[in-house]
Amino acid sequence: MVEAFSPSDAPKAPPCVMVIFGAGGDLASRKLMPSLYHLYRSGLLPEDFSIVGVDIQDFSHEAFRSEISARIPEFIPGKFNAESWQWLESRIYYLRGDFTDHDTYERLASQLKEVDAAQGTPGNYLFYLATPPRFFCEISRHVSGAGLAEQGPGKWRRIVIEKPFGHDLASAKQLNSDLHQWL
Repeated sequence: MVEAFSPSDAPKAPPCVMVIFGAGGDLASRKLMPSLYHLYRSGLLPEDFSIVGVDIQDFSHEAFRSEISARIPEFIPGKFNAESWQWLESRIYYLRGDFTDHDTYERLASQLKEVDAAQGTPGNYLFYLATPPRFFCEISRHVSGAGLAEQGPGKWRRIVIEKPFGHDLASAKQLNSDLHQWL
């Protein structure tokens, strides 16, 4: 007999900032933000949690929050809880930047220090690449070059790459090899 999984069986995530590259795109609106909403509703996100969205569109933090908030109920099946969303919305920040420009990553490092101070996140960063595959190596190289991939005592860093991871076995192996140059 297979036992059913319950969210109460899962450990709560540690305090961290989730950086979403491609935050203005369809994947973030349709999948990532609703998933984070559900994780919060299930009690699996820590109180010390924040999101920094990075994309090319010109938004302030407030304008980006409004943009996401206007779309989010459409992608939440069942009853939408506005109070739960407000908890998450208040922890969303935005950085306009070009994925190929090193200055974007210097400004991201500065933004992350500000978020760490404001939200009590201890320098733990999860970088989620919700971007076309052509940016995977570029973003990873710049994250590393800005010192954002360096882990220290009590601080972890992770990069999550949205599929597809290559278009065949050879390209997947090459991508893996390329990423290991910087990570």
